[in-house]
Amino acid sequence: MKKFCYIFLSLLIVLAVAGLYAYNLAFSTYTGECVRINIPENTTPQQTDSIIRGALPGQFGSKVARLWNWSVEDPASAHGSYLIEPGQKAWRVAQNIRRGRQTPVTVTFNNVRTLRQLAEKIADQLELTSDQFSAACDTLLPARGYAGQEEFPAAFLPDSYEFYWTATPASVVKRLADSRDKFWNDTRRAKAAALGLRPVEVATIASIVEEETANKEERPMIARLYLNRVAKGMKLQADPTVKFATGDFTLRRITGAHLRTPSPYNTYLHQGLPPGPIRIVDRSTLQAVLDAPRHNYLYMCAKEDFSGTHNFATDYQTHMANARRYQAALNKRGIK
Repeated sequence: MKKFCYIFLSLLIVLAVAGLYAYNLAFSTYTGECVRINIPENTTPQQTDSIIRGALPGQFGSKVARLWNWSVEDPASAHGSYLIEPGQKAWRVAQNIRRGRQTPVTVTFNNVRTLRQLAEKIADQLELTSDQFSAACDTLLPARGYAGQEEFPAAFLPDSYEFYWTATPASVVKRLADSRDKFWNDTRRAKAAALGLRPVEVATIASIVEEETANKEERPMIARLYLNRVAKGMKLQADPTVKFATGDFTLRRITGAHLRTPSPYNTYLHQGLPPGPIRIVDRSTLQAVLDAPRHNYLYMCAKEDFSGTHNFATDYQTHMANARRYQAALNKRGIK
């Protein structure tokens, strides 16, 4: 009987130690900075273990890895992205990874000029590659009414969007294009039609306006200027289209040589709108085109005080006087 008591007591001690160990393992609390664990597709269990340990500091990472290894049934379920925040318990982190309970990724983009730049920004934030995103655009956007790759930038609007890190390229393109379509409601489409423009053409004018100035208060005025030129059948002669045609976005001064750049985007050589937007434009700039106030200005030139605003003119003579002042200011600053 005494021997049995010793065995029973020893068993209780072992169970207590094991329970204490398990409790310490499972209920260990994360105290570090927020960190994301990204586990790519087809990652082996050994690689997943290594990723977890490498992403989480000290003993906490080891505890999560051990808990995941003990409970995992399908290693492929770990595929995904998981945000680890202070206060989370090790068992919860391991369980989320084991069951594939991903944390959505907030994908943000703005100040994007080309579709390639957009593809790279998206690829930096999700598992897909820039080439896969571009291929999805080629597959999906023509069926949504975009005539060619030149018009594709009009399918997107800068903003913040939530995706799972594992989202397919097609689902990402569809979600972004759907958001753009929601902007173009019946009221806005009617306003575009009243201007004699398709939504893509509104985006093209808006892209030029956005490149002309960062001053949002001035954008509606510039938008109307270009609408006036379109209405009169004048060449747009927009310097930003020339910069886009050269492919050199660092240019600070457009010279005569630049104006001769052979490209359908060069609105000094070609009448009408360029083939598509020269950047991905903000909703507010699209609205600035649709609500552009009436005026008779046909010419504009950056102010010689480099304030980022413009001098406007209704006649060429006044415009040339404005241009000479600005050119003199450029020369004085040695800007070539």
